[in-house]
Amino acid sequence: MATSGTATFESGFYIDDIITEAYERLGRFDYSGNDIKTARRSLNIMFQEWGNRGLHFWEVKNNSITLVSGQSAYTMYRSTADGTSDATAVYGVDDVLEAVYRNSSGVDFPLTKINRSAYQGLSNKTQSGVPTQYFVQRFIDRITITLYLTPGSTEAGNLLNYYYVSRIQDAGAYGNNADVPYRFVPCMVSGLAYYLSQKFKPELTQQMKLFYEDELQRALEEDGSSSSSFITPKNYYPNV
Repeated sequence: MATSGTATFESGFYIDDIITEAYERLGRFDYSGNDIKTARRSLNIMFQEWGNRGLHFWEVKNNSITLVSGQSAYTMYRSTADGTSDATAVYGVDDVLEAVYRNSSGVDFPLTKINRSAYQGLSNKTQSGVPTQYFVQRFIDRITITLYLTPGSTEAGNLLNYYYVSRIQDAGAYGNNADVPYRFVPCMVSGLAYYLSQKFKPELTQQMKLFYEDELQRALEEDGSSSSSFITPKNYYPNV
């Protein structure tokens, strides 16, 4: 029996195909240009809502910042549309997951992530030396990462290497592919059908929501990277 020999369906599944499939699930086979426009808007809103669903591992990326003597705070941006002229800026950052201080020999020293209250409690925030902790602030248009200790002249030129969560890219042109892996194609279509049902088929909204939540949950459970787990029993010697 002949097979296609390919496994690239999602790479040829364009935004307009996603919209068509979602409308067909609602029994709509004829729609206007405005219907397509509102569907794309709903798809972008759904991608933003996915940001509240937990970590999406395909959007985890790595980057390094060159440290500057006397500078403790460094800025990344959520969007390329903020108008900044900073040529060294990193765009699309939604949160910083973990970070290390990397010296000139390429040796990494893990940094501890602290919250705002812990950072506020530090008595001398300008003290210089090898960074040991970092504090992340998430604003509307940017993310800042503040180091403690503040890099001094000895640390200048070394790197802050970090893993960050990038935002899911907008749908954009109708001929684009969606910025999601193949595992999320089913729940993406179901989700768009659910969003569109609220506008055009409210009697199907509850049904579409059940399909969507079920497929999204399976995709989220499959997402990630498996690793080995080791369980060691604790020895207990009662006093006798």
